[in-house]
Amino acid sequence: MKTQKAILSLAVLLVAFAAVSGCKKKTAPLPPAEQAPATSVPAPTAQLTATPTVISAGDQVQLAWKTTNANTVTIDGIGDVPTTGVKTVTPAQTTTYHLVARGDGGSADASALVTVNSPPAVSVPSTTMDQQQDFDAHVQPIFFDYDNYDIRGDAQAILAKNADYLNAHPELKIVIGGYCDERGSDEYNLVLGQNRAQAAKTALVTAGIAADRIRVISYGKEKPFCSESTEECWQLNRRDGFAIDK
Repeated sequence: MKTQKAILSLAVLLVAFAAVSGCKKKTAPLPPAEQAPATSVPAPTAQLTATPTVISAGDQVQLAWKTTNANTVTIDGIGDVPTTGVKTVTPAQTTTYHLVARGDGGSADASALVTVNSPPAVSVPSTTMDQQQDFDAHVQPIFFDYDNYDIRGDAQAILAKNADYLNAHPELKIVIGGYCDERGSDEYNLVLGQNRAQAAKTALVTAGIAADRIRVISYGKEKPFCSESTEECWQLNRRDGFAIDK
C-alpha cells in the first residue's frame, strides 16, 4: 500500500514539473546587427591640354587644365596649381607637362607633350644703327581698346604702312610684342597680349609678309611704357610693339 502511494506521489510531482516547464516562454533569438553601407568616395579626374603642341624656340604655349574631386593639384616643373586654371609657359626644349591630382578618393594624372623645334642656324648680318633708326622711323606701334585685341581702324592704317616697309626690306625679320595695362591677372594679360600680337601678325601676313619672318611674344603687363594709373597711361600700355628680330 505504501509503495502504491509513493508511486502515485512521484507521478503527481512529474506532472506538476511538466506543467511548470511548459509555461516558460521561449526567448526569441536576437536579429543580426545591421551594418551601415560603406560610403563611396569618388576618385579624382584630370585633364590637361597644351595649345599649340608644336612651337619654335621662344614661342609661348597655353596650358589649360581641369580636375574634379581633387584636394591638391601639381604640374611638374610648375608646382602647386589651382584645381582648374590656365597658364602661359615658354618651354626652351621639348617638354612633357605632367599633372597629378590627389583627393580623398585616390589620385589621377594627365600629360601634355609640347614639341619645341630649334630654329635653323642661319647667318644674319648684324643690325646697323642706321638700319635700326630707319626701321623705328617707318614701323610704328599700334594700340588697342581696353580688354580687346581687335585691330582698330587707326591701327589698320599703321599696319598697312608697316607692311609696305617690310615688303621693301625682305631681308628683315621682326618680333611683335603684345602688351597690356596693369588691370587684370598676370595669366589673363599674358593670354591677351599673345592674342594682340597674333592679330597684328595675321594682318601683316594678309598684307603679303611671309609668316616665317614674324615671331610673336606676349609681355602681358610686365613691361609697361607708363606707370601711372590713368586712362592716358593705360592706353599707352595697350599696344603691339615691333622690333627687328636679331
